[in-house]
Amino acid sequence: MNTEKFKASITGEIDRRYKQLSRLSRNIHDNPETAMQERRAAVWLTDFLKENGFIITKGTAGMPTAFHGIYGKGKPVIGFLAEYDALPKIGHACGHNLIATSTVAAAIAAKTAADKFGGSIVVYGTPAEEADAGKAIMAKKGAFRELDAAMITHPGGNQVLFHALACQTLEVEFFGKAAHAAADPAAGVNALEAMILSFNAINALRQHIRDTARVHGIITDGGDAPNVVPAHSAATFLVRAGDDKYLDVLKDKVISCFAGAAASTGAELKYRWADVRYAAMLNNVTLAKIFRKNMQALGHSIPLGRSGNFGGSSDVGNVSQLVPTIQPMVAIASKKVLIHSPEFAKAAGKEESLRIMLDAAKAMAMTAADLMASPETLAAVRTEFRKNK
Repeated sequence: MNTEKFKASITGEIDRRYKQLSRLSRNIHDNPETAMQERRAAVWLTDFLKENGFIITKGTAGMPTAFHGIYGKGKPVIGFLAEYDALPKIGHACGHNLIATSTVAAAIAAKTAADKFGGSIVVYGTPAEEADAGKAIMAKKGAFRELDAAMITHPGGNQVLFHALACQTLEVEFFGKAAHAAADPAAGVNALEAMILSFNAINALRQHIRDTARVHGIITDGGDAPNVVPAHSAATFLVRAGDDKYLDVLKDKVISCFAGAAASTGAELKYRWADVRYAAMLNNVTLAKIFRKNMQALGHSIPLGRSGNFGGSSDVGNVSQLVPTIQPMVAIASKKVLIHSPEFAKAAGKEESLRIMLDAAKAMAMTAADLMASPETLAAVRTEFRKNK
């Protein structure tokens, strides 16, 4: 078989749909919806997939804005992961409109490989990556158990291997006693001081945690008036680590910081860890190299990426713990344009950014074809996954 000619037919499927894909990306970008509220995006994506031959199931894992779409039958089963939630106030500053569009483009293009070699293509609509770890919820409920490999491409950076940190959200409250801050401060118990002491304790802890670990948070309630001793304070923290085991160790250290502040001030501590957590990314280098080779064939030179070059957290890590997974990072703007900034949101709406991400979609579809056409290639991907697990 002429592999190059066959792959050209795959990429042509995306080129022929450029106008529809551009409209899809623009609609999602210009109508940002935050975590678990992505109603219009989910409709636009599922309608487009339906028009292109996918059988759609909505409400996957009990989430109204989640879905999955299937084309073909039998093994292997190649999954593509779509994200489409926006950030509060700054919209698609993580470029999820581009992720969603490139994902469905790749899946539709990969139909050609499923028709020729057999197997199935599955698109997963995964809500709330930014806030509620939609993929973690789906993983916990068995959504990805049939997959042989999974792919998603993220705008930003420029490397194939994505080293995501394990992460869990912590909600903290201190309860004290209100009093007049000038006339009778000795009668009060200052909940804000307890929170400030906690921040200082965490700052002291940072010297003694691993380089890959991160602890950061914001105060969400610090009192109501400066002349009243705050009887309540609240904060939200993210605790991250390079692997899931060390995250559990770090969580205990962080809680000790808050417990010490409670003991020092007399304020009562209450806290709650989020029900779901973002797992660390388990990269599959074999799969990453196949994607990289296909990107090179399309004229893009992307480094594989250094081990330990961490880049935040993502619930794609939860998928990677179950099935061979990659999340390449593809640059759509200069390094000065930072992810989660208004400038990145603007870049995510540009046509040139979409064109770059659609090249990544072509590479993902070509990678799916490589896996479907060669049982030996797929076996190598699986072998690495089992070894790393």
